[in-house]
Amino acid sequence: MDIFDVLAMAGGLSLFLFGMSVMGQALERRAGEKLSGLLGKLTTNRAAGLLTGLVVTAVIQSSSAATVMVVGFANSGLMTLRQAVNVIMGANIGTTVTAWVLSLAGIESGNVFVKLLKPSSFTPVLALAGIIFYMFCKSAKKKDTGMIFLGFATLMTGMETMSGAVAGLGQVPAFQNLFLVFQNPFLGVLAGAVLTAVIQSSSASVGILQALAVTGQVSYGAAVPIIMGQNIGTCVTAMLSSIGANKNARRAAMVHLSFNVIGSAVWLTVFWIVKIVFRPSFLGEAASLLGIAAAHTVFNVLCTLLMLPLSGFLEQLVNRLVPDTREPEIQTELDERLLAAPFAALERCQKVAGDMASAAVSALTESLDYLYGKRAKDPVSIHEKEEKTDRFEDILSTYLIQLSTRQINESDSAEAAKLLKIIGDFERIADHAVNILESAEEMREKKLAFSAAADAELAVITSAVREILDLSLTAFLDNDMEAAAMVEPLEQVIDGLKEKMRTRHIFRLQQGGCSMETGFIWSDLLTDLERTADHCSNIAGCIMDLRNQSMNLHESLRNMRQEDPQFRDRYAVYVEKYPLAW
Repeated sequence: MDIFDVLAMAGGLSLFLFGMSVMGQALERRAGEKLSGLLGKLTTNRAAGLLTGLVVTAVIQSSSAATVMVVGFANSGLMTLRQAVNVIMGANIGTTVTAWVLSLAGIESGNVFVKLLKPSSFTPVLALAGIIFYMFCKSAKKKDTGMIFLGFATLMTGMETMSGAVAGLGQVPAFQNLFLVFQNPFLGVLAGAVLTAVIQSSSASVGILQALAVTGQVSYGAAVPIIMGQNIGTCVTAMLSSIGANKNARRAAMVHLSFNVIGSAVWLTVFWIVKIVFRPSFLGEAASLLGIAAAHTVFNVLCTLLMLPLSGFLEQLVNRLVPDTREPEIQTELDERLLAAPFAALERCQKVAGDMASAAVSALTESLDYLYGKRAKDPVSIHEKEEKTDRFEDILSTYLIQLSTRQINESDSAEAAKLLKIIGDFERIADHAVNILESAEEMREKKLAFSAAADAELAVITSAVREILDLSLTAFLDNDMEAAAMVEPLEQVIDGLKEKMRTRHIFRLQQGGCSMETGFIWSDLLTDLERTADHCSNIAGCIMDLRNQSMNLHESLRNMRQEDPQFRDRYAVYVEKYPLAW
């Protein structure tokens, strides 16, 4: 093996790892919504959790990435430890899919149809199809499909390059002696664990082992312990991701480690006993690509069969290894670990944004109650909710920008953009709640009061504002298009109410019916109420724009007012519902 073979080996490994990464990311984007729905159905049922972990890992082609997601879910409170145990077990089986795909490279047959299954036969076709999808299709989903094909083609090209580069190693005595050493099970486990820890992917390390198997020097006696070690090495990623997380996340990472260590220890002991007592001849035979894939799957299935009935014990074990602390833990609202699974990160953003929206609307409603003398001894709640919306806006904005820099599909990108726009409007609604509270407190401190006519008018516009708040919140939380369509007509009515009320109050000032001090407060209140309605209009318009795949808010609202016949009907209903007494 000369320097050119070494370079070819390095280049093949690089292409292999890059192709696996590209394919996994594209698969995740392409199937993101389905994976999101699957994760949403998680239960404490063992079979459901096991199947979830298996499917998600098979799709994204990495048990390490799947386990990092689990750690993020546990840290954010989206998943209990019991759910995490079952999902992690399933992930260990799901990761074996890659080895079976790679084993197709070892097919040898003169039959045309069998030869078509060989990657070298269909990889060029996939690469051609992939580049056509990627370069000439405008649809984001088709581009992702193209990236899946290109990633797989790159992965298989890297695999073949590695196999070709190391083929000559079969005649090198030092290489032969190396795999003789690895027939010592403990050294084999150590080698597999170190390799996988370095590249942080058991699927990739199994692929490298399969590439080395073409030399004919990798026996089953050496391959099996290495495969066992690979399962331990893959835990490094999850353990690193749990650093700085809460106890549930650390426990989830410890479940992954404990599961693999216990499973490897038990089956390594069984393997050693079988090797010494029965001395099976196949352990000295050269391992094939298909044989390595089968060994990988059998080992992971055996580990799951061993540990699945003991999931309760595993849960208790990690609870002891990571004990409860006296200090209360702060649950992370948005965990950066979830960015590894954009669809899950976006779901969490929607949940936090929903909490923020509810807090903002509640603050505005409480401020209106305070204005009318209700909850007179509890203004603190309004300030707390306003501060909560400020904090959520900062956290969400930063997180959504981080998420947008990831390779996410078109619909998720549009949803992230929608949330970025909408959270600013909810934050401003909470600000107006504080402004209304301050106006009410000023009136009480100065013992001011509006005239009976002004109070009656104020009751009309505040009732309209309460309704538009409810409509916009419903539209946002439930993605309710009917509620969203009702917002803009009501906002136009509120605009008209504000102008009429301002004009009437000027007339009352001229007639001496109200003081200048109440006039200033009156003007401030009308401004806060009208701008609250404006923000509700922005929220509803943004929701409808996303449904119509358009993000031109002002043009959409203008077209609605001018061209939608239902808009005029709804507007007329609200004009009749919120009239000002003469």
